[in-house]
Amino acid sequence: MKIAPPNRRLGILLSGRGSNFEAIAASIADGRLQAEVAVVISNVEKAPGLIRAREKGFNAVCVPSRLKERERFDLEIVNVLKKNDVGLVVLAGFMRIFSRVVLDAYPNLIVNIHPSLLPAFPGLHPQKQALEHGVKVSGCTVHLVNEVLDGGPIVLQTAVPVLDDDTVETLSARILKVEHQTYWKGIDMLLSGQSEIRERRVVHL
Repeated sequence: MKIAPPNRRLGILLSGRGSNFEAIAASIADGRLQAEVAVVISNVEKAPGLIRAREKGFNAVCVPSRLKERERFDLEIVNVLKKNDVGLVVLAGFMRIFSRVVLDAYPNLIVNIHPSLLPAFPGLHPQKQALEHGVKVSGCTVHLVNEVLDGGPIVLQTAVPVLDDDTVETLSARILKVEHQTYWKGIDMLLSGQSEIRERRVVHL
């Protein structure tokens, strides 16, 4: 199945500091990534990433999730994305799990980055899981989003060695640095129109 975003307009969703959003914006600004940030959305009004997006002049919108039914919140998200003619939805530390409302509105057009080499250590605290399991290599995974948590087709992965004296904090920081170097490349692959889904992975043609 070929992946064909209708345009290069990104809708970036975040809930926290937004460092991956800033790295993506930087890759666009310096010409590495041919795309446009159409809208930045957060479910948290005081999220540092949303505040920074506003300070830098991006179209930044808060869609509060607190005390809302999941489907109602998801419909509000879709409405904002459609209003801004978003072609690819980019999750950058967005701490919500989508229902079919969003997945059906953007089939195979939602991308996420996870700080482990999936399918190892999905879900919360993957760096802690990696250390507890004693693995020698971890990393990050750019993947499409489907109904399975961190289970969508894999777009791109980058490995990061786990050092003997690593803590959760040091490993997390090293993986995050690699995320910033990896995410825009995965987005570029998807926007190229030259990628397709083959079983559980994305292949660049």
